[in-house]
Amino acid sequence: MKKLLVVLVAIISLLTLSGCEKITEGSYKEGTYMGSDTFTSYDKKYVTTAVIYVDSNGVIKSCYIDSTYIKDNINTTKKVLKDNYGMKETSKNIGVIEGGKEWYEQVKVIEDKVLEEQGLDWVKYDETGTKLDSISGVTISADSYIRAVDNALKQAK
Repeated sequence: MKKLLVVLVAIISLLTLSGCEKITEGSYKEGTYMGSDTFTSYDKKYVTTAVIYVDSNGVIKSCYIDSTYIKDNINTTKKVLKDNYGMKETSKNIGVIEGGKEWYEQVKVIEDKVLEEQGLDWVKYDETGTKLDSISGVTISADSYIRAVDNALKQAK
């Protein structure tokens, strides 16, 4: 019984350690890259921008996504608006994210996933556009955000 316990602890330790592997070498060129995508919503044109920073080892170290938005006839961005963008209740009502999340909270999940996966290979597509089923905590339509990140990453290759 003790041997079985020791073996189980060893296996769990190996699995845990392998999941915490830090990425030290990537496949991108060092630099800061910006990509954008223009889209229309409710007869208004908006621009999504993604800024990607790649370190000297080719590793994506930061991903920043934001989108222009018009609120009360003022041009701003969704990240600037924070909670005033007003998506939390809609997100909550969809029923996927308990309590709901604001736009900036959901886009942070996408930014973190780009860092974790070192790119966009995790994004799935179907006839309606991008499917972000592989990450929880996102109910926003992400086509424009993914295209902006992809446009930035194309420059980094």
